[in-house]
Amino acid sequence: MEVVIVPDAKAGGELIAEAMAQLLRRKPDALLGVATGSTPLPVYEALAAKVRSGAVDTARARIAQLDEYVGLPAEHPESYRSVLRREVLEPLGIDMDAFMGPDGTAADVQAACEAYDTALGGSGGVDLQLLGIGTDGHIGFNEPCSSLASRTRIKTLTEQTRIDNARFFDGDIEQVPHHVITQGIGTILEARHVVLLATGEGKADAVAASVEGPVAAVCPASALQLHPHATVVVDEAAASKLKLADYFRHTYAHKPDWQGI
Repeated sequence: MEVVIVPDAKAGGELIAEAMAQLLRRKPDALLGVATGSTPLPVYEALAAKVRSGAVDTARARIAQLDEYVGLPAEHPESYRSVLRREVLEPLGIDMDAFMGPDGTAADVQAACEAYDTALGGSGGVDLQLLGIGTDGHIGFNEPCSSLASRTRIKTLTEQTRIDNARFFDGDIEQVPHHVITQGIGTILEARHVVLLATGEGKADAVAASVEGPVAAVCPASALQLHPHATVVVDEAAASKLKLADYFRHTYAHKPDWQGI
């Protein structure tokens, strides 16, 4: 696992966006796995700026969804499909035909989970998966004690998660679904390159547990230690609990420029 410490969220977004751009230059039809939330927004903004300037062509790029609410219509403004259309596909000029996601309105949700998991493999696999991290170390909606071998499946949201997400539903928790479909940890680990972005002091404990702690289901993101190409990009605040921060700074500062992240 490589840890890259950057000054702030904007720098982290630019670094990851450049990695995505380099991937698309090598493989124009790359499948990018994307996450929702506020943390990855600097990545999408920086990548969109590269598209507008002509620095990268996303005409053949493909997008894969990390998770989705169950029972929320696809056209609902807070479905993750709608959010990703606004924040990723439209700014990057990518058509919905190039988008992959689970069917959160399926009559048979388990079958929909299995179908999406199969579709990801059938597409050739995710080339780069972008992740955020929860304060408890969750990735996707894989809460603490999720199986480290888990596949795409339905999960029940905790009451705290529903309270946190109510801000997107006019502050009304009753509008927040109780269930989601999420890629499992085992599914996430099949991506060729996994990039986790964490910013802010509130994520510092989770980052330290994920990077320097034991691999354990109680901290789902710690499973990334098992991945052959995992990159953790953190700002100074999120890196504040890392015991090996100076080592991480030294190794990144002295790695070959051509190597990227």
